[in-house]
Amino acid sequence: MRIALVLEYDGSRYCGWQSQPNACSIQTAVEVAVSQIAQENIRIVTAGRTDTGVHALYQVIHFDTRAKRPIGAWVRGVNALLPDDIAILWAGEVSESFHARYSAIERRYIYLLLNQAVRPGIFHRKAGWYHQPLDLDRMQAASRYLIGEHDFTSFRAAECQAKKPVRTMTSLDISRHGNFVIFDLRANAFLQHMVRNIVGCLVYIGKGKYPAAWMQELLKSCNRAYAPPTFSPAGLYLAGVKYDAAWNMPESATCPIIPGLTLVK
Repeated sequence: MRIALVLEYDGSRYCGWQSQPNACSIQTAVEVAVSQIAQENIRIVTAGRTDTGVHALYQVIHFDTRAKRPIGAWVRGVNALLPDDIAILWAGEVSESFHARYSAIERRYIYLLLNQAVRPGIFHRKAGWYHQPLDLDRMQAASRYLIGEHDFTSFRAAECQAKKPVRTMTSLDISRHGNFVIFDLRANAFLQHMVRNIVGCLVYIGKGKYPAAWMQELLKSCNRAYAPPTFSPAGLYLAGVKYDAAWNMPESATCPIIPGLTLVK
C-alpha cells in the first residue's frame, strides 16, 4: 500500500532534506522512524527537497509498505521516534498512482524577513534579517515582472540539477506585519536557491540600489552573475504543496512565527 504524510520541520540543524553521507538530513531521520513502525526498510519520496537550514510548514512525502498499520500509527507512532524538531501532521492511505512530487501542481514558499536595525535573538535561524529600511512599494512593483512563465536562469544556483530553467510563477505577494516583511511565492516548481535569490534581488531594490524595472532586465539577461548574493536560508519555509482535489490532501498550514498569519492554499 502507499501512504502519504504531511510533516513540518525546523531545518536549522540539518544538512537539508536529502540524505547525504556523514551528514544529518531530514530524510534519513524520517526514514529511520517510519522503517521502525513498518518493521521493514522504507524509502520515501518527497514533494520537494529543501536546502540546508530551510524549514517546512507543509512538506509532503509518500512511501510504499507491506505493513498494515492504523493510520494513527503513521502519525503518533512515527512522531514518538522522530527528533523534536520534525513532526508528522497528517497521514493517509493513497492510490498507488499518487506521487508526492509528480502529482503536485503547485509549490508555495514563504520567506520571513525581520526588517529592523538590530539583529534578531529569538528569531535567529527562524527569520532572515535586513537592517536598513525597505520600500515595500518598490519591491511589489519589481515582483510583478516575475509573474508568468519565464526562464529563471538568473535566479538558479550554479549546482542546480533541474533539466530546464523555465518555471511558471503564479503569484508573488509581499506584505508587512510589524517588523516582518513576508514574501509569499507560488509556482508550479522552483529551481535550487530560486526563492532566496529572488528575495535577495527584491531587498536590493527595496533598499534603493536598483529601480523596480531592473528586475525585468535581470530576468531577461538569464545570467546569475548579474544578481546579488543568495540570501540567508534562515527565513525560508516550504509552506504548501497543492494537488488536485481528488487526492483529498489537507488544505492549509499556519505560521508558528507570526501569530494569526494563516497560510491557506
